[in-house]
Amino acid sequence: MRDVRRRTLLSAMGGTAVAAGALSPKTAEAAPVPPVAGGAARGRGTPYDHEVRELLDRMTVEEKLGQLQQLAWSWDTGPGGGETKDVEEAARAGRLGSVLSIFGARSSNALQRIAVEESRLGIPLLFGLDVIHGFWTTFPIPLAQAASFDPDVSRRDAEVSAKEARSNGVHWAFSPMMDVTHEPRWGRIAEGSGEDPYLTAEFAAAKVEGYQGRGRHGYGAKDRVAACAKHFVAYGGAEGGRDYNTVDVSESRLRNLYLPPFKAALDAGAATVMASFNTVGGVPAHGNSHTLTGILKEEWGFDGVVVSDWTGVQELVAHGFAEDGAAAARLSLNAGVDMEMVSTTLREHGRELVREGRISEHRLDDAVARVLRLKFALGLFENPYVDEDSAIDGPTAATRRAARETAARSMVLLKNEGGTLPLKASVRSIAVVGPFGDSDDLLGTWVVPAAAKKYPSVKVLDAVRRAAPDAKVTYARGVTPEGTSTAGIPAAVAAAEAADVTVVVVGEPPALSGEAAARSDIGLPGAQERLVRAVAATGKPFAVVLVNGRPLTTGGWLADAPAVLEAWHPGVEAGNAVTDVLFGKVNPGGKLPVSFPRTVGQIPVHYNHESTGRPYDADNKYSSKYLDLPPDPQFPFGHGLSYTTFEIGAPKLSRTSVPAGALHAGDTLEVSVTVSNTGDRAGDEVVQLYVHDLAASITQPVRKLRGFRRVTLGAGRSTVVRFRIGAKDLGFWTNDPHGEFLVEEGRFDLYVGNSSTAKAKRTLTVT
Repeated sequence: MRDVRRRTLLSAMGGTAVAAGALSPKTAEAAPVPPVAGGAARGRGTPYDHEVRELLDRMTVEEKLGQLQQLAWSWDTGPGGGETKDVEEAARAGRLGSVLSIFGARSSNALQRIAVEESRLGIPLLFGLDVIHGFWTTFPIPLAQAASFDPDVSRRDAEVSAKEARSNGVHWAFSPMMDVTHEPRWGRIAEGSGEDPYLTAEFAAAKVEGYQGRGRHGYGAKDRVAACAKHFVAYGGAEGGRDYNTVDVSESRLRNLYLPPFKAALDAGAATVMASFNTVGGVPAHGNSHTLTGILKEEWGFDGVVVSDWTGVQELVAHGFAEDGAAAARLSLNAGVDMEMVSTTLREHGRELVREGRISEHRLDDAVARVLRLKFALGLFENPYVDEDSAIDGPTAATRRAARETAARSMVLLKNEGGTLPLKASVRSIAVVGPFGDSDDLLGTWVVPAAAKKYPSVKVLDAVRRAAPDAKVTYARGVTPEGTSTAGIPAAVAAAEAADVTVVVVGEPPALSGEAAARSDIGLPGAQERLVRAVAATGKPFAVVLVNGRPLTTGGWLADAPAVLEAWHPGVEAGNAVTDVLFGKVNPGGKLPVSFPRTVGQIPVHYNHESTGRPYDADNKYSSKYLDLPPDPQFPFGHGLSYTTFEIGAPKLSRTSVPAGALHAGDTLEVSVTVSNTGDRAGDEVVQLYVHDLAASITQPVRKLRGFRRVTLGAGRSTVVRFRIGAKDLGFWTNDPHGEFLVEEGRFDLYVGNSSTAKAKRTLTVT
C-alpha cells in the first residue's frame, strides 16, 4: 500500500467547512453570505458596480424581489390573458426580472416596452429560452455532437444559435447541459456529452464560447447570448435514471466526476448557472449551501447569476426539506439561488422574510446585483429592444450546410463487415425500410417548437433518392416506431428481397429521450427488432441506421446486421447527413462518448469505473462479474470505425520520471504518438490518451481520458500527435469538503489508442 503521507498538496481552496448533505433546514439559513462581488472576487471590483449601486439605492424591497423573479410566457393564452396577463402586470409594476419562453422580435419588444417605459425604474427584462442544439437551425443533439470528439462542432452550433436567437429577442440560453452520467436510461443523457468529465468539460467550454464569444462579457454583442451551465450539480447520478431523483455522492466523486465540466464552463466565462432538481447527499440542490455558495461562489469566485430550475424552489417542500413556501424561499436564497424560475415563493414571502431578518438585506442586494450586472453586461440598459426588420426568420443555406456537416461528423460507424458500407455509386436498386426512413421528425429532444413545425428534418428516403438518382429506390415502413403490429413486415421483406441493398432506419422517436423520458428498457421500441431480423433473414446485404437520443441495447439483432451506423437524432439536415455517410461522401470518424450496454441489467457500465479487490477474472467465480454476461459493454467508450484503416504506434514520453514538486510548480511532460492511415482513402481518426494511477490513497478509475485529438489523414499519410499532461491530469480531489487536490508519488500508466480499450502504454513515475 502506498504511504499516503508521501503526497503533494496542490490546492486547498477555501470553501465552507460543511460536507455536501450535512446542512439541515435550520443550519442552512445561517450559512455564510457571499459579498456582492462574489467570494474570490472580493477585494476587486466587478463590472458595473457603480451603476448597480445607484439602482439598488433607489429600489424598494418589492422591486428588488421582483428582479429575482422569472415567469413563463404562455403562447396559449395570448396577450392579456391568463399567465401572460400576470407577466405583463408584473413587468408594469417593476416586479419582474426575467421571462422565459418568449421570443420573436415583435413579441419580446412589446413586453420589453412595458417594463422599460411603464415601470417606475424602467429596468429591462431578461428573456431566456431553452436553446439546446439550435434555434431555427436545428443541429444534432448534444450527445451526438460529443461523438464528433471535436469541440468546434459545439462552438459552431452555439454561434449559429446565438445569432438566430438574439435577433429574435432572446438574451439567455439555458445551455450547455454538462451533467456527466453513467445512466443511459436517463432521458436527459441526450442533452449532455456522455459519461466522461474531461470530454464533457471540453465541449462545455466550447459551447459557452460559441454562445458568448471570447472575453468576460462578449455576450453584450448583438449576435451573442448569455450561457447557462446546468444542472448544478450531480444530476446525472439520479438513481435508476429517473428524472428529478435522488443522488447520493461522496465529496471526492462530486469533485472528480461531476464538478470539472462546470469549472471549465466558468473558466470559459459562463454568465449563469442553473441549480439541479436532485438532492446531493440528502440536501436538495436548490437548498445546498455547500455546493451553491461554498464551492461555486466562494471557492470558484463565481459572481454571475444562479437561477433555479422550473419551480425548483417550491419543490423544496415536496422534497421534505422546507415546511412551506416561505421556508423554501428562505432556504434557497440563503443557500445561493439568485433567481426563482416560475414558482413565486420569494415574490410572495420575501418582504416578510426580510422584515423578520430571515433573509438579510445584504444577501438580497447580492442576488439583485448579480441580476443587474448581467443585464448591464448584455447591453440591455442601452439597447433593450431588437431590430424587428433584422430578425432572422429561418435557416440559411450556410447554416443548413453547417448543420449537415456537423451531423455527418457526429455519426459513429459501430460495425461494418464485408465492406457493406459505403454504398457503391453503381448500385441499381435500394430499399429503404423502417419507421424512420420516411420520417421528418429526426430533430431530437428540446427543439424550439416553431422551428420543429416550420423546419422539419430532411427525410432519409428523400436524401437516398437524391444521392442515387439512377437507382430504383423503394420504401416500406414495416412497423411503427412503438407499435407491436408486424403486419407491415412482409412488405418490407419483399422490398429487401427485390433490392441490391437495404437501408433499415430504426431507433427512438425524439419524444422517448430528453426530460421526463426515462426508459426501463432501452432496446429498440415496439416491433423494430423483429423488422431487422426479418430483413436479415433474406440473406441480402443491408445496413442499419440508428436514430436515437441515448445508447441502445442491440439485443439479438446486432449479430445479424453486417453494418450499423449510429446517426443519433441528427437535426434539420438529418437525411442528407445520413446519406453523406452511407455513400462515402463523408468517411465516418465519430467515436462513442458513452458506452453501449449489452443489456439493461448491466447498467451502470462505463469505462471509467474503479477497480475492486476482486476484479473480473473469467476463471474465478468469486470475482466481480455477472454469470450470464461478459464484463465489458457491447460497444465501449471511444469506439468508432472508419471506411479506411489506421495504425497508432506506441506512445513516447518526453521523460519517464518527474518530481511531484515540479508538477506542483506547473511542470508538464509530452506524450507523443504516430498515427498512420494504412487504408486506401482519406479519413479521420481520434487519438485518445488515458491515465491510470496504479495506487492512490483514494481508489482511482481504471482509466481516465486526459486528451484527445481528431486528425484527418490522406491514404498512406502519417502524423505525430502530441499531448501535454501535468498535475491536473495526474491528481485527484480528496473527500475533504474544503477542496483538497493531490498528486501523489507513484506509477502512472499512460495509454494511447483509438478507444478506451487501448493497449499500448508507457509508465510514468512521479517521485
